[in-house]
Formats: sequence, structure tokens, C-alpha cells
Amino acid sequence: MTFDMNDVAPQQSGDLIPDGTFAKVTMSIRKGGTDGMSEVDRGLLKPSNQPGSDVRMVDAEFTVAEGPFARRKFWQNFTVQGGKHDEQGQSIGWKISKSQFRAMIDSALGLNPEDMSEAAKAKRMLRGLADLDGITFVAKIQIEPNRNPAYKDANKLDHVLLPTAPEWQKVMSGEAVPAQPSHKSRPAAAPAQSAAPAWGQSQPAAAPTAAAWNAPAPTPQRPAQSETPSTDAPKTGGGTQPSQGPAWLNP
Repeated sequence: MTFDMNDVAPQQSGDLIPDGTFAKVTMSIRKGGTDGMSEVDRGLLKPSNQPGSDVRMVDAEFTVAEGPFARRKFWQNFTVQGGKHDEQGQSIGWKISKSQFRAMIDSALGLNPEDMSEAAKAKRMLRGLADLDGITFVAKIQIEPNRNPAYKDANKLDHVLLPTAPEWQKVMSGEAVPAQPSHKSRPAAAPAQSAAPAWGQSQPAAAPTAAAWNAPAPTPQRPAQSETPSTDAPKTGGGTQPSQGPAWLNP
């Protein structure tokens, strides 16, 4: 048996996609082995790796669909169950993720976010979160600084571009759009420990991890994740669930 290495993509450098890049991206969901609330979400969700946490997430892989950074990838988790609650007892992480998912649908289908016609509302109905697998939309990509300088920074989703944004039409038409960097600075490192003898020092606190999600405009700034149990579960919308797949897979 032989292996033909001529048709594979060239090796990619470790350079990040420039901060503030606008691009069309496709989201794929990497199954985490935990069942969601819907029949089509069996084995879909990823549990938190924090002991005692009730957080469940969608583990998303984003691939740039076209342009100078085509085929480049980045990854991001979206909380869909558990975590910190609001005053109504709802998962704050799920509310933020739900807003992002709706924006993805509007961006993918060219829907005005203010369009609440029956036709538009029907296109936003999902059988489950698994229906978002394969959705292609316009995104602004950021570089998120790692709080721990020992680890590399990473590309993340800054926010989803809606059809009302001037850059959306340009990207959809294949036009180059200049990047608009967010100029986020690396968080300050923890203060250095004193040079006292080892037996006289207290154990340093563990460095905080990077944020688990990014709040899209115009949603509020994302909160810190909490490990408080939640009774809220994601819902796929009111009314009758669609019998077929999502509109972006069934035009």
C-alpha cells in the first residue's frame, strides 16, 4: 500500500489569524459524549472539566471558508447548560450562547434581526443544537490574550456579523474588508512571590483560565463562569418543532 502526499494541504504556520479579521466561517460541532435535551443532541454536549461543575457546552470548531485565511481553524466552547444564574434562575451562559446562535442563523440566511415574520421565525426553529453543525456565517475574529503568559494566545469569535452590518455584504460578495483590531491587552500577571524561604511562603493561587465564551454585540459583557447548579435547560424555541433539518442545509 502507498500513500500519496501530493494532494494534501501545505503545512500551516502557527501564526494566528490577525485580530479584527472579517471572514466567512463554517462551524462544526465536536461531540463531547453527553446528551442534550433534544433527541438529535444525543452525545452532543461537552461536560466541564472542573470538579463538581454542572456546565455543559457545545464544543465548536470554526473553519474559515474562503479568502486569504481559508481553511484556517479556531475553537471555542459555548455554555448551554448550568453555570451562573441570573435573578430569574436562568443560566447566564446559555442566554449569551443562545443570542450568538440566533445571530449565526440570521447571518447565514441573510435575515434582518428585526424580521419577526412567520417565515423568518420558522427559519430560526431548530430540532436541537445539532442543527447548527455545518452553519456558515460572517464573523469577526479576534485574538484573545491568554491570562497565563506561559501559554499562547488564541483566535476566538469576536462576534457574529448580521446582515445589517456594512461588512456583512462585502464579505458575502467576496470583497476584501480591512481588519478592525480590538486591541485587547494581555491581563496583568500575578505579582511575583517574595524571596522568603520556602517554609515561610504561602502557596500561590492557581492562575485563572481564559474566558469560556465571548459576548457578541449587542449582548452584555460576558460574566465569569460559576459552578452553581442550574435548573435551566436550553430550549429550541416555542411551538411545533420542525420535522426537517435547518434552513441552511435545506434551501
